[in-house]
Amino acid sequence: MTAAPPTSKATVDKSPTTRSVCQMVLHARVVTETGGGPDKTILNSPRFLEGTNYRAECAYLYPPNDPGFAALQKLAETSGAKLHGIEDRGPLDWRVVRDLAKLCRSLKVKIWHGHDYKTNALGLLLRRFHRMHLVTTVHGWVKHTSRTPLYYWIDRKTLPLYDKVVCVSADLEEQCLLAGVKRDRCHLIENAIDTTQARRTLTREEAKVASGYDPAIPLIGAVGRLSEEKGFDLLIEAVGRLHAMGNPVHLAIVGEGDQRQALETQIAAQTHPDRFHLVGFRGTLGTFYQALDVFALSSRREGLPNVLLEAMAYEAPVVATAVAGIPRLITDGMTGCLIAPNDVPQLQEALARVLAEGSLQRSFSQAARQTIVTRYDFAVRMQKMRSVYDELFF
Repeated sequence: MTAAPPTSKATVDKSPTTRSVCQMVLHARVVTETGGGPDKTILNSPRFLEGTNYRAECAYLYPPNDPGFAALQKLAETSGAKLHGIEDRGPLDWRVVRDLAKLCRSLKVKIWHGHDYKTNALGLLLRRFHRMHLVTTVHGWVKHTSRTPLYYWIDRKTLPLYDKVVCVSADLEEQCLLAGVKRDRCHLIENAIDTTQARRTLTREEAKVASGYDPAIPLIGAVGRLSEEKGFDLLIEAVGRLHAMGNPVHLAIVGEGDQRQALETQIAAQTHPDRFHLVGFRGTLGTFYQALDVFALSSRREGLPNVLLEAMAYEAPVVATAVAGIPRLITDGMTGCLIAPNDVPQLQEALARVLAEGSLQRSFSQAARQTIVTRYDFAVRMQKMRSVYDELFF
């Protein structure tokens, strides 16, 4: 599938190098349903390499007939990325290796860039049939299942064999070094977003009306996969306590996942269930972020979530748990409010404080936007990524 032209031109460093050959990078990832935060990073990457010595395309392994893949195709079109779909019927589907090998040869791939345990293992296998450098980005396994120990085991075996390992947070970098990745092969490059696109264009009241919410009622929002690690059950409980204090706030959670039924049951038991909204998957979230009085991240586990970067870029005041890479992003009391994970009373108190203090909301919003623009802009991230690629050829 060939994507539409990108919606905006990225600002990239086009300084000349000693190479004139354009090297092909293939980003590979396993996805189900509508994917997650890493997909925004992956699908945004190709257009930020335009005019450089690298080109990039993407290959996603997905279950046959998965309806969520259509949403990822649409996201790829919007991002200006060429996305190749590879049907994946499970761990014993040898056709995946055949199809990927054929794709690597036809594109003349020089850099395989994996993004999960399976594509890391596949990269090592495919290099036997097609000579290429191996790079991976470690996003972190935040969703724990019965298979998570297997995923960690495969990562520990494959990562030390890769030419370059990119980590999105300092804690993941430390884990990779402990797993045997050599220091000179391990790089910390945090997630980032396109700040030319992610910026406020509406007042909060205008955005609320456009999103279908009453502009006079405070709105707390959250975004993420509806799964245990995101802690939405904690957020629902905290907002329920706000209602008990007489605060008529609304909570809107964007996302889908296997915890939907459990969260619906929890909401039905609340005193004011009509003030809770599980709004499902949304492809674009700019208006939603701009409508929020508070963006809440209640995760038990995280890497460095893209949704948090987006909320801050859109100037939404943030309350977030202090896990993984988040304390590097948020300075408590300056760019947002940090709380301990699994602490409902502290979450409730932080939400109530930010909602009650307009001056605090404004200072958080301004400082958060400045942090994203200066430290987490996607063009800067891709310059760092290009430097990693350059080390493979010099």
